[in-house]
Amino acid sequence: MSLNQVLFLLAGAVIGLLLYRQLSPGRRLKSCGVRQVGAGETLELIKRQKAVVVDVREDREYRAGRIPNARHIPLGQVRFRLKELERYRDKPIVVSCRSGRRSASACLFLCKNGFSNVYNLKGGLIAWQRANMKMES
Repeated sequence: MSLNQVLFLLAGAVIGLLLYRQLSPGRRLKSCGVRQVGAGETLELIKRQKAVVVDVREDREYRAGRIPNARHIPLGQVRFRLKELERYRDKPIVVSCRSGRRSASACLFLCKNGFSNVYNLKGGLIAWQRANMKMES
């Protein structure tokens, strides 16, 4: 491999890393105004501000256990069921999934559609359960 090829590959790797960091979900959430919240903060939002929890996991995951009173809208249906969330536009909306990745996508979608009080449950239901928070089935 020539020196030019090595330098070209290195430059490509650096550019790729920079793009990845710029486009990473956490950075995109922040730029859109979505906050990452832990289990304790989520519980406080529910208790003090009557936050609505939207669970974007698949049906079988949701049936296995969820945050009490969570609304179920699988990620693939969020764009088609946006009207269901319109009545919560003025309330905090905490979006949850298993690990926080699918919920991050849903948060971005809500933000891009004019919802300004959106939170992502950091670590998802995995973090919720690790914090020994109440679940319902």
